[in-house]
Amino acid sequence: MKRSTKFIAAACTAVAIFLGSNVKAQTITPDKFRFGIGVEAGAPTGAAHDISNVELGGTARLQYGLSNNFALTLTSGYYNFFGKSEPLTDTKYQSLGMVPIKAGLKAFFTSNLYLGAEVGAGIETKTFLPQGVSQTVAEKDTKLILSPAVGYATKHWDVGVRYENFSGQSNNYGVVALRLAYGFGL
Repeated sequence: MKRSTKFIAAACTAVAIFLGSNVKAQTITPDKFRFGIGVEAGAPTGAAHDISNVELGGTARLQYGLSNNFALTLTSGYYNFFGKSEPLTDTKYQSLGMVPIKAGLKAFFTSNLYLGAEVGAGIETKTFLPQGVSQTVAEKDTKLILSPAVGYATKHWDVGVRYENFSGQSNNYGVVALRLAYGFGL
């Protein structure tokens, strides 16, 4: 847990440096597309916390401006929930992989701060193996994703914090994540 806490602290420091040095106002240009590439780190919740302490991923987001304050988003990428060591043994849990495909809305309530909401599907690429489940029983599933977020965006940088819930097949889990992205107009 100490390693993930240090990583999150370092990520927050990097975000503060980026925000402090790049304070241009964010404006959504109606009828225009933006594209952003982001990296993220998160803390798994629910059943995923039983097998992993940290999630790392990368995402690409296409954004279309509806008005000066609202934009539609389409996000996809890859998340990896790194397996942690089983208690009292030298073995590790298998990592969990996920490809999210989400559509959403960003609503700016100031020139830089926004609320976001996304819904979509998450396709597991590696088998989720909770304690006591053998490899022959576990299956790769497709999960429903629901994700509220809050963020800060400038002309090029977007920093967001979100909770993402993955549900379905009686195996639900989530992640609280920080995303740092660089974007540009198309």
